[in-house]
Amino acid sequence: MALLERIRPDQVLFVPDDPEQSTSDHGWRFDADTGPLVDAIDAARGWGIAVSLFCDPDPTAPARAAELGAERIEIYTGPYGGAHDDPARAAAELDRVVATAEAAHAAHLGVNAGHDLTVDNIPALIARAPFIREMSIGHGFTADALTHGFAESVQRFRRAMGEL
Repeated sequence: MALLERIRPDQVLFVPDDPEQSTSDHGWRFDADTGPLVDAIDAARGWGIAVSLFCDPDPTAPARAAELGAERIEIYTGPYGGAHDDPARAAAELDRVVATAEAAHAAHLGVNAGHDLTVDNIPALIARAPFIREMSIGHGFTADALTHGFAESVQRFRRAMGEL
């Protein structure tokens, strides 16, 4: 929190990762003790930092995130991205992500998405949830850039997101 207080970025994403984890694999468990999370949200907002909470694809999560004081959520899209070789499972996971995005949008929260997103699976997501503001792509972008180069990968992802 000291870093947030000193730097004061425009926004912060709170993710429930253990320091030993190499990557995120779930969102906040809003039915658990959220006292420390509420304290962090209050502090960040007091410093003028917009707060996003990392959520599983669960349409009940956005309302709880809003109750805690978040201004936006980032939906964990790992199960959707991980279903690339199973069209039926991918469709079901996409439905869960979209239902969560719609619930957040209806609650007047900003909607971000992230994890295992690629130029192949982003278009279906954006077609159904065009109000998604940001995507955390990381690994998919890095892998794409190894094949296509950095500049071309930027263009490929922007096209996939409907920006070009």
